[in-house]
Amino acid sequence: MSATRDEEAAYLREYRAGDWPRPSVAVDLVVFTVLDTDLKVLVIRRDVHPFKGAWALPGGFVRVGAGEGERGEDVYAAAQRELAEETGLDPATVYLEQLYTFGAPDRDPRMRVISVAHYALVRPTLAPLVVAGTDAAAVRWRSVAAEAGEPLAFDHDEILRVALERVRGKVDYAPIAFELVPETFTVAELRSVYEAIKGTTYDAGNFRRRFKRMQTDGVIAQAPGKRTTGTKPARVYRFVREGLLARPDALADT
Repeated sequence: MSATRDEEAAYLREYRAGDWPRPSVAVDLVVFTVLDTDLKVLVIRRDVHPFKGAWALPGGFVRVGAGEGERGEDVYAAAQRELAEETGLDPATVYLEQLYTFGAPDRDPRMRVISVAHYALVRPTLAPLVVAGTDAAAVRWRSVAAEAGEPLAFDHDEILRVALERVRGKVDYAPIAFELVPETFTVAELRSVYEAIKGTTYDAGNFRRRFKRMQTDGVIAQAPGKRTTGTKPARVYRFVREGLLARPDALADT
């Protein structure tokens, strides 16, 4: 075994990574929120070439080490850094998850770039705090449904499509809808998030029964206070993560 380790150490000392072609690696971010019952995605107007002036998803290159033996940053750490730089938000306040790897040879006109895309979910209370990063001319929340025909730069339309499929499928069995409401929410507010993600209308009575079942299963609990949403104050609730751990099937739409 010792001889094998010595041989490997000698091999690595002689190995020249520069002898092999290497692509660049980037992270792209599909950042969703729900505002006025509408699902929005964050887009930036590019301030540099290529696609200067076009709208695109936020993102950037994964940092690699510049010196001998330096490896650079982890891909997820790069996504967190880009999220902070491109939005001004603290990554600790945002749900962030790896989505998919996009590696078409011609997806970037500059060179071969492989992108590890992530999607993020931002509460509506945090959405107004988003500010443009240093390499963006502007930033805005774009309606997923109303502006679906406006093309994005690079292959970002494809990345957005895959992200939409992911969240629309996952909302039926994972607690991602709770990442898109305020810390306390009404039944109607939670229903509007489900409707915005799915792009469909839920029957109010059926959804309330589903909501009550989540209460019974300990996933939702009533919170102090009420919220005025119409003619009378509505009760507010909060998400209970511990309850979901005890009943992982509690979100299923049965």
